[in-house]
Formats: sequence, C-alpha cells, structure tokens
Amino acid sequence: MTSSIQRLSSFRLLPLLTATGLALTIMSSAHAATYDIDPTHANVRFAIDHFGTSTNTGGFYNLTGKIDYDPKAKTGHVSIVIPLDTINTGNSEFDEHLKGSDFFDVTNNPTARFESTQWHFEDVKSGFSTKSVVTQVDGNLTLNGKTKPVQLTATKFNCYFSPIFKKSVCGGDFKTTIDRTQWGISKYVLLGMTKNVDLNIQIEAVKQ
Repeated sequence: MTSSIQRLSSFRLLPLLTATGLALTIMSSAHAATYDIDPTHANVRFAIDHFGTSTNTGGFYNLTGKIDYDPKAKTGHVSIVIPLDTINTGNSEFDEHLKGSDFFDVTNNPTARFESTQWHFEDVKSGFSTKSVVTQVDGNLTLNGKTKPVQLTATKFNCYFSPIFKKSVCGGDFKTTIDRTQWGISKYVLLGMTKNVDLNIQIEAVKQ
C-alpha cells in the first residue's frame, strides 16, 4: 500500500517538476541572449579638424562581432572587429594614404578591435513601467598594435523584432572622442593638426 502511494506521488510530481524546469529555462533564455553583429548595419565614422579649416571625414564598414545583452540583470558585453581596409573617405587616393604607415598601417595591422569591460544602465520610467536604458559602454580599443581604454556614450539603444530576420535585433548609436597619439598615430601633430578624432559608431546585432 505504501509503495503504491509513493508511486502515485512520484507520478503526480513528475509533470510539476518538468513544468518547473521548463519555466526556469524559458525565464533564463528570455533575459540573456547572444547577438551576432550585422555587418550591413555596423560602421565606425570619424571626423577630424583639418588645420582649423574644413573637417576630414570617413568611415570603416562591414564590422563583425558579438553582443551579450541582459537588460534584466543590467549586464552586457560587446566584441567588435573593425576591418581597416574598408576605409572610405570618398576619395580613393586619400584612402590609400590613410592605409599607409603614417596613419593606420593596414599592412601590419589590418583590423582594429573593441572589447567592452563594463556597461552602464539607467532606469527610465515610462508610464507605470521602468526600463533599463544603456547609457555608456566602457572598453579597450586596440589600434595600430596598441590597446587603450575608451568610453562610448550611447545616444540611443533599443531592441525590436525584425520582419526580415524574424528574430530580435538590438543596437544603437555611440560616440566618443579619442586622442590618436595614444595609438601612435601622430602625423602632422607637430605642424598643428589636432590630435582629437570624433568617432560615431552604429551597431545592430541579430539574436542567435
């Protein structure tokens, strides 16, 4: 009699345990996900003052990498690879000049990399709910064989369901200003050209 009751209890508990495990799995996957950067929606654009006259601008394209994003836990990580030979200023001769050893030295350093170290969030109220918004991403930029810390200010960051990929897509716009001499790019500084370069980064990544 006792063994029959035990078997009956086990039979009744099994669906409950299965459902509980499934629910925990769904909850975990709903709040943490990995996203692959979409190269067609990822670029780094730069602007640098040209001896106090015009502003030289250009960009790098077809970025790759991954984002791990958990808004509930307020954590994130991003790894970005920037192919420097994709530089485009609208002038092919100027592009080749910038690829040379005076600037990006693409032959010896074909890529730049950004690896985040910390994400910053801010709670923003919207009606009766509160949303955690990405405000800043700290990390290390490797360029020209040197790695230095940078801070990216998020001007916007959001997620949406893509009708094209049929998956969640997260991304945003970020900006920062760097001192190019920290990465050994000091051409024309002694002649009066500024060290400061404004960077604007656009990233979208597709949930995996």
